[in-house]
Amino acid sequence: MLDLRQLHYFVAVAETEHVGRAAEALHVSQSPLSRRIADLEKQLGCTLFERDRQRLRLTADGRVFRTEAQALLRHAERLESLGQRLGRGETGGLCLGYVGHALHAGVLPRALRSLRQERPEVHVALYNQPPAEQLEGLRRRGLDIALVDTPPDSDDPLLESALVLEDPLMLAVPDRHPLAERTDIRPEDVDGQSWITVADGDPPGGSESFLSSCAAAGFTPRIRTTAPEPLAALGLVASGLGLALIQRSMRDSAPPEVRLREIAWHPSPVRLWAAWHHIDLRPLVTEFRRVLLSGTD
Repeated sequence: MLDLRQLHYFVAVAETEHVGRAAEALHVSQSPLSRRIADLEKQLGCTLFERDRQRLRLTADGRVFRTEAQALLRHAERLESLGQRLGRGETGGLCLGYVGHALHAGVLPRALRSLRQERPEVHVALYNQPPAEQLEGLRRRGLDIALVDTPPDSDDPLLESALVLEDPLMLAVPDRHPLAERTDIRPEDVDGQSWITVADGDPPGGSESFLSSCAAAGFTPRIRTTAPEPLAALGLVASGLGLALIQRSMRDSAPPEVRLREIAWHPSPVRLWAAWHHIDLRPLVTEFRRVLLSGTD
């Protein structure tokens, strides 16, 4: 396994492309530094530098490895700083996982604002991850809280969860569309219309879930465009490219060229669960969970 000193030496040489100057900056001798770089290349099984008598030059593999090594070293510095602050009792830290609509619906921002007001010293690390990855992170204690659209099984021996959001979907219609002035839109009115879906779920779960939910509601959409996230979908609706289903909590984000209509007949509201390990090791995790769940009252 790589150690941080190896990476530190490599980055120093990569930035100067000169062993002598890197050795001087690191306050080490040239020969041991050269050996460490050679050992690193041998360990990785790739050539990081092209060598001539004048200087070293990074190979294509070396440039990619440098970028990742620099990012890892920066993260290690932040982690060390956080650990030192924790050791001095200056702050606490939270590692939170989330799916996209935890942000779009405002659940995570509201909870973070509340936490910041009460505990401004808390360091928060956010990780946008798929639900399965988040739940595994909870089991391994790499995450403190997960915000997921697929909860853990009710008989999971390690994890617990609670519903924090049930957000009905609204129909987003371009303002010049024939349905724009209708308030009693029925499933047959949107059957066969052009639709815009969202890449990370509209509703969450992907296009198959979207199609099955539409079929259950009694209509068949023609999916013509896929947007990367809900705000982009609203922009495409405003451009007249089709209809979309948008969470009610996002209605204030709709541009003026979009009309939003209630569709109580659609069977698939957006749901979001908070999940956590059943053993609380730190009061801060319990406190943040309380903040999250208080928004469901």
